[in-house]
Amino acid sequence: MLARILERGTITATTELADIRKAFAEKKKIWVELERHSADADEFVNDILKLHPLTVEDVWGPRSQPKIDDFPEYLYVIVHGMGSSRRRKLELVEVDIVIGDHWLVTHDRDGLVTDDVGTDLDHSPRMLDKGPAWLAHAVLDRVVDRYLPVIDELDQEVENLETDALEQAGTRRGTRVLERILQFKRTLQELRRMSGYQREILLRLSRGEYEEIPPDALPFYRDVYDHFLRIQDLTESYRDLVSSTLDAYLSVQSNRMNEVMKTLTLMSTVMLPLTFIAGIYGMNFDPDVSPWNMPELKWVHGYPFALILMAIVAIAIIVFFYKKGYIGGHGSASKEEHALEMKLKQMDRADHKKRRKKRAETNR
Repeated sequence: MLARILERGTITATTELADIRKAFAEKKKIWVELERHSADADEFVNDILKLHPLTVEDVWGPRSQPKIDDFPEYLYVIVHGMGSSRRRKLELVEVDIVIGDHWLVTHDRDGLVTDDVGTDLDHSPRMLDKGPAWLAHAVLDRVVDRYLPVIDELDQEVENLETDALEQAGTRRGTRVLERILQFKRTLQELRRMSGYQREILLRLSRGEYEEIPPDALPFYRDVYDHFLRIQDLTESYRDLVSSTLDAYLSVQSNRMNEVMKTLTLMSTVMLPLTFIAGIYGMNFDPDVSPWNMPELKWVHGYPFALILMAIVAIAIIVFFYKKGYIGGHGSASKEEHALEMKLKQMDRADHKKRRKKRAETNR
């Protein structure tokens, strides 16, 4: 447990429970980080802050969704930041924020958000001097900023999936691409479910519904809400793109499967008349006994004649298929597939430009 106490324009850091108790008794402006669950931390939240038992339970226990609770003495907020998207799986970081009249208490298990804010506060105590709501705004702003690098990673992953879906669908590596697409859809669904609750919380904070947020701080809370809203819009666009990528994957896979079936059908069609010829000349009828004389059976050149006849028939069928466009890539089907692939690539480039524009607006 680390406390930063504002005294005469300077920040004093302490971990002693007695110093924290004294600062609360003198109503000094203070920020306390609950780093780990300990006996001192329990005494602090129960005896000094007198937090509601449900609030204490939520602070120390993991919670799946963001929430906001307004109590007479304080405002309790749970938000989720972003750890990383390593291995295409989101790592959400829960940050608990308790805002009082002259104090702020946070609980960031991994210190991914509050450590940066604490470093800034050590250099300039202005945020704490203005009030705990301003310091809470700095924490929320840092939470939202952590989404931006992950959003860039998700954007790059969407581009890779689009490329791999067009190139590897219907091949041996296509199964792995399909697994990546489905895993990415689950990741975006998890992010969408969480961001919906968090957007509502940030909206309520920016509307001035709570006394703990002073009116002059509301524009800054609205700015945080606006940034998070743009991030959610990007997430929604990624969900649409992944769904389109899945449809494109299935379309390309179906086209390639049709190509395989067409090839097998053409091979069977070519072999069918050859089998017919071989079957005719393979019948075991004695020409001396049968009334129907088959002169080729005792003809000296009968065997090469049969082979040449088969070759001529096979070549004629192949030439016919080629002129019809069934083989060789000159038919209307190949042109349509090529046009479809070019159209998908153009749509990917257009979507990529739109995503880059949205990311630039969000970063501003």
